[in-house]
Amino acid sequence: MKFGVIVFPGSNCDHDAFWAASHVLNQPAEFIWHDSARLGDVDVVILPGGFSYGDYLRCGALARFSPVMKAVREFAAQGGLVLGVCNGFQILVEAGLLPGALIRNRGLKFVCRTVTLRPGTTDSPFTCAADRDRSYRLPIAHGEGCYFADERTLDELESEDRVAFRYVDNPNGSLRNIAGVLNRERNVMGMMPHPERAAEALLQSSDGLVVFQSLLRAAVPAPAAL
Repeated sequence: MKFGVIVFPGSNCDHDAFWAASHVLNQPAEFIWHDSARLGDVDVVILPGGFSYGDYLRCGALARFSPVMKAVREFAAQGGLVLGVCNGFQILVEAGLLPGALIRNRGLKFVCRTVTLRPGTTDSPFTCAADRDRSYRLPIAHGEGCYFADERTLDELESEDRVAFRYVDNPNGSLRNIAGVLNRERNVMGMMPHPERAAEALLQSSDGLVVFQSLLRAAVPAPAAL
């Protein structure tokens, strides 16, 4: 499985994502600059955390117009796997690839700490290796991480089993404790916590590895029925 990590001006978690894919998972990975018109032969695209374009105007609002986003939209429309983390989640929402919005934290302060999550579903390429009966500890670092949507959208996410992760200890006021969501086709996921920052024991937690392990599991064809 080959990973492509998008690099926007202001990205600061691109190398973390690259390391998790290439050194922890031992999978091929490459950086893709924001002005690239093509993604190349990648199987998974990661939009990393950071402060794309300085978060001017609104988090992710300028990055959605980057040339590479046209290629990301086409890739997603063809069934390609797209993971947006933190600022990457904000970009996917701004680009219309995921529903809802990420607004200022309820406390109006930047929050940087470790939080507890539970999988909302294991029926996705990003969560299929997760255990719904256990919790996962992942770091967050954001000022606009409060997930917001109208009641109809929230109800749709619930009824269609598209809430990927929920906060146990909601740090930002996200509605219904939502920490990550899926698109209708289930091949695009955005989440505010950082799995790439908790992908090996050296980082004091390897809980985030479950997202990357899920992607690998989803890429392996199921054995043929006898």
